[in-house]
Amino acid sequence: MNSTAAAPNEKAATAVVRPGGSRMYMRRNWQLYVLLVLPIAYFLVFKYGPMYGVTIAFKDFNLFQGVNKSPWVGLDNFKQIFQNRQFYTVLRNTLMLNFLDLVVSFPAPIILAIMLNELRSLMYKKLAQTILYLPHFISWVIVGGIVYQVFATKSGFVNNMLANVGLEAIPWLSDKTYWVITYLATGVWHSAGWGTIIYLAALTGINKELYEAADVDGAGRLTKILYITIPGIQSTIVVLLIMKLGELVQIGFERPYVLGNVTVSEYSEVISTFVYKTGLQSAQYSIATGVGFFQAAVGLIFILTANYIAKKTTDQGII
Repeated sequence: MNSTAAAPNEKAATAVVRPGGSRMYMRRNWQLYVLLVLPIAYFLVFKYGPMYGVTIAFKDFNLFQGVNKSPWVGLDNFKQIFQNRQFYTVLRNTLMLNFLDLVVSFPAPIILAIMLNELRSLMYKKLAQTILYLPHFISWVIVGGIVYQVFATKSGFVNNMLANVGLEAIPWLSDKTYWVITYLATGVWHSAGWGTIIYLAALTGINKELYEAADVDGAGRLTKILYITIPGIQSTIVVLLIMKLGELVQIGFERPYVLGNVTVSEYSEVISTFVYKTGLQSAQYSIATGVGFFQAAVGLIFILTANYIAKKTTDQGII
């Protein structure tokens, strides 16, 4: 029986590695390779091509001389960066805001996905998903305008409501503590609904028979969530958490720039705004590139460390 069963497998293996097999496959499925041209071109032009510009961080870059003719200065730019006190302030703010964002925003799409998954009405479920997805498609510039209209100290909708009931106005955008709360809440509102897509897709992969068996055993809804739903999407949570930890030093430009102002600059100034002001406004391109290179290097260390810890604790990772 073993010899007869192994014979077809040996023939199949021989068919795969026979000379000209890969060429025949490429000729037969050339359309698939054509579809890869645009994604590959995108990554080559916009991802790998700009990597050459990292050399600016090790040069005294002159806009008129160009990258190639600008003189090398070694690590002098990094020495200047680490001697700048403002750099440590924006690094602290970046780590603080990203860590708080991780604590507040990361669980939000998981909770929303579980809540949506528990809805019995399909029509109401689709309506709720649509409403939750919409903020993701709104530009941060528009979101900033909405935030200022809603939370402004004197003319904001929220403070007007508080004044109508005899309460004092809250400085949501001018007090540093309240600004951080507003920053985090706005981030949850803007991104939580869109983040549920991945978790809802992971929830569809859970075996429905597990829920049926739990119903037979008399398990309640909360019990099924704790012992079936959450373990069923654990691998997805771990992968996304590792990727999120790798972004602790990196932060988007639009959100802190639009929501920030002079009164809260002690907390709102982050690495992305520092790079913008240093590189574009002050024309210190080498310093700005050095800060960007520092972000990438530290982010890589974070993601490798998080992946190592995840593999040791949960036996799951991305590498």
